Amino acid sequence: MFEKILIANRGEIALRIHRACREMGIKTVAVHSTADAEAMHVRLADESVCIGPPSARDSYLSKAAILSAATITHADAIHPGYGFLSENADFAEMVVDHGFAFIGPSPKHIRLMGDKITAKQAALDAGLPCVPGSAGAVETEEEAQRLATEFGYPVLFKATAGGGGRGMKVATSDDDLLEAYRTARTEALAAFGNGEVYMEKYLQNPRHIEVQVLGDTHGGAVHLGERDCSLQRKHQKVLEEARSPALNDEARERIGEIARKAVENLGYYNAGTMEFLYENGEFYFIEMNTRLQVEHPVTEMITGLDLVREQIRIASGAPLGYSQKDIRFEGHAIECRVNAEDPETFAPSPGRVTDFHQPGGMGVRVDSGLYQGVMVPPHYDSMVAKLIVHGANRNECLMRLRRALDEFVIEGIKTTLPLHRKLVRTQTFIDGSYDIRWLENHVTD
Repeated sequence: MFEKILIANRGEIALRIHRACREMGIKTVAVHSTADAEAMHVRLADESVCIGPPSARDSYLSKAAILSAATITHADAIHPGYGFLSENADFAEMVVDHGFAFIGPSPKHIRLMGDKITAKQAALDAGLPCVPGSAGAVETEEEAQRLATEFGYPVLFKATAGGGGRGMKVATSDDDLLEAYRTARTEALAAFGNGEVYMEKYLQNPRHIEVQVLGDTHGGAVHLGERDCSLQRKHQKVLEEARSPALNDEARERIGEIARKAVENLGYYNAGTMEFLYENGEFYFIEMNTRLQVEHPVTEMITGLDLVREQIRIASGAPLGYSQKDIRFEGHAIECRVNAEDPETFAPSPGRVTDFHQPGGMGVRVDSGLYQGVMVPPHYDSMVAKLIVHGANRNECLMRLRRALDEFVIEGIKTTLPLHRKLVRTQTFIDGSYDIRWLENHVTD
């Protein structure tokens, strides 16, 4: 087992990884920019290294700075968390080449799944159902017109090299097809330095269902159930729950086994998430995230497994030590992402936290690096906390979540807590009958 792990991230996920390491008797190294010198994970880690100025490009995205920090602190391994360099295959290779263990999948699998075209082909080869779409990048306007006629409208253009809603455009008819194609290419080039886009049939009212998987280096593979991530704004997840209120036992067992077998077929190891759109009883693979997900706590709450601990064990060469039949699902869990944003306009709201009180009680968990007096800098992602609640069933979970949201106090900055308080009292959410377009159309407009 590792003796010292460098945490190549910031915020709540850096603190989350530190806690798992501490419980395993592993020392931690925190890296930080000058803007994060006061951060809680920096204060708690065994060692800390400043790796640059506030700009992420010059600090958390600096491969050389992170590897230098690992070298001078004699770390054994590097955990990338999520975001930043977590899905950068070149960084994973550099980590291994410099003699450290990378706590994540192989560079080969990161690279394979990082390109939407190769990921889709790999998914098809592994037996995953996919949305009908182009075999590769759509190179010309003429090809776009031919494929749209073949698939039927509406169609969706997506960047081959990225995600998060950038480089995504919908065309509903011949009249807007070419404009959507050109705009998607322009946005993809600006966001990712790669203007290639591909086309898929556009599903109009799907759910966003993802399956958490784990694989080890000995051929072991399990799935840890599904999460429903359909509550989104501008393609960004706002709230997640496990298990999905849209699936029956037959459907969830079917997609879970499909995902588990795909892990075996791919030879994939460490944590990963297979994301699907679900409409009219059918699942369609859209991508695989080769890292820990923001919403991993809801899976931990219903399975009792510590996913960061499992990541570390797998990276050290240990087998899973359990099979699919050993996984038990208990109750229901919901996670609210709390962002430092105006709840009406969604404009960023950095600043100093003047008061902070997190909710507690049975089945309530808060993952956050906030404390009274800490500065929330303007340079990074706006998520500052995650409220995760577990109950014996969805109704108990929902009632507990309402109570916890009402107890949660963050002052000095604006947050999306009011949005969540409104959301959990909305009848469509209570019924569990929402889809990926509902939140933006009916709650945040």
